[in-house]
Amino acid sequence: MSYFLHQRSLHNILSNPNPTSPNDSPTDPPKSTSIFSKTTLLLLLSLLVILGVFAPWIGTPQSLFTASRSSQSRWKDYTLAEAAANVAKNGTVIVCAVSQPYLPFLNNWLISIVRQRRHEQVLVIAEDYATLYEVNGKWPGHAVLVPPAPDAQTAHKFGSQGFFNFTSRRPRHLLQILELGYNVMYNDVDMVWLADPFSYLQGKHDVYFTDDMAAVKPLNHSHDLPPPGKKGRTYICSCMIYLRPTSGAKLVLKKWIEELQAQPWSRAKKSNDQPAFNWALNKTAGQVDLYLLPQAAFPTGGLYFKNQTWVQETKGMHAIIHNNYITGFDKKIKRFHDFGLWLVDEHAKESPLGR
Repeated sequence: MSYFLHQRSLHNILSNPNPTSPNDSPTDPPKSTSIFSKTTLLLLLSLLVILGVFAPWIGTPQSLFTASRSSQSRWKDYTLAEAAANVAKNGTVIVCAVSQPYLPFLNNWLISIVRQRRHEQVLVIAEDYATLYEVNGKWPGHAVLVPPAPDAQTAHKFGSQGFFNFTSRRPRHLLQILELGYNVMYNDVDMVWLADPFSYLQGKHDVYFTDDMAAVKPLNHSHDLPPPGKKGRTYICSCMIYLRPTSGAKLVLKKWIEELQAQPWSRAKKSNDQPAFNWALNKTAGQVDLYLLPQAAFPTGGLYFKNQTWVQETKGMHAIIHNNYITGFDKKIKRFHDFGLWLVDEHAKESPLGR
């Protein structure tokens, strides 16, 4: 509107810049009516400045509103196939699943991955729309929501029904990515990378995983699936998995989904996704090429944070540290702080989400 107001003012002035007064003497010499008078030139310059500053913003409120809506619509309609194709490098995608309360852990995890120059391969599977828009607003194309979205998320306690509902979606996400033909590494975001883990993915096995036991293994331990424990199954961690798009890896994920359906959460039996994953490994072991990753590179939290003698003996061998064997949002952050692994406070600018 300001543009048109200024235009009308200028038009009135230029149409009669020096109107004749009734008191003007007819014998006086006529006054100059050139459009190049100083006053006119100043007005023209002012008009050019006004046009330069304001013209691009004519209609801005409607444009910005439309852009905001189209942007949200774009991410809401963004598919897993599109997202995986956007981030995959050398046929591999690094995946995590995050709800809004865990965005600080996501940021911390990402900083450690940036330091290994692997962050462009990261795909965040958002478990709510707030996370989807937050991540893609700062890092476009690196988050996707696989419908249906769970109910509004809170920081679910381990063993709760909310935690089960959240984690039980994981094998379906991973299976979809394998069906698209990609290798996929899954991480929980309460992890920190100290080295590039891909150098440990030796051979062409179907599924790679880590032991969740805190007992110290010899450095040259076997890479076979460990023997079952007292509960009749192994104790493998479902929080760090690497899978190739093979029939064997897909079989494990399908069996994992079946086990979750057969053992749903109840108040009496507070299930989580990990026992089902172990049953899936145990029941497909003869049909699938499995590989246990080295303990020194992928220690459980029950070992790394509680056995400092072992940490010193294996110094320089650690790739991914998992902050498990402890429950509670604040307790995990404090432990990371205590061990110098909470990077967000001083290094947020290193994260794609912290810039």
